[in-house]
Amino acid sequence: MEEKGFGTNVICQIGIVVRNIERTAKIYADVFGMEVPNVIITDPEEQAHTKFNGAPTPARAKLAFFNMGSLSLELIEPVGGPSTWKEFLDTHGEGVHHIAFQVKGMDWVIEYLDGKGIKSVQRGDFTGGRYAYVDGTESLGVILELLESVTK
Repeated sequence: MEEKGFGTNVICQIGIVVRNIERTAKIYADVFGMEVPNVIITDPEEQAHTKFNGAPTPARAKLAFFNMGSLSLELIEPVGGPSTWKEFLDTHGEGVHHIAFQVKGMDWVIEYLDGKGIKSVQRGDFTGGRYAYVDGTESLGVILELLESVTK
């Protein structure tokens, strides 16, 4: 039987790009009656191996995560060089940047989506895994993030 889709239809995260993560995190925490989450910063290029549109970039981001039950809400403040986050903020302003899915076989999923005209725009590593953003705005109206856990 032929496999349909890229292996999952469960959204695990919604990412929102913001200009000031500390201020925005406080507002979200107040609205939802939650604690203000810690703000972390992504690893530098040497560790994260970040590539934007196929080229290495020193881009980093400040991140804050809210556990919203079945998914997490990720606030993202771009820092540094060119990135999908900065491009989105410069073009659209603050707002929903992506919806994310936990995947297995990231390279296969990227190839599959590429065949559907949904191209990879940014990739990188994080402690315990790797990520890729694929630009589905033309066909789906949103960027997708693919998250893959890496076990050693």
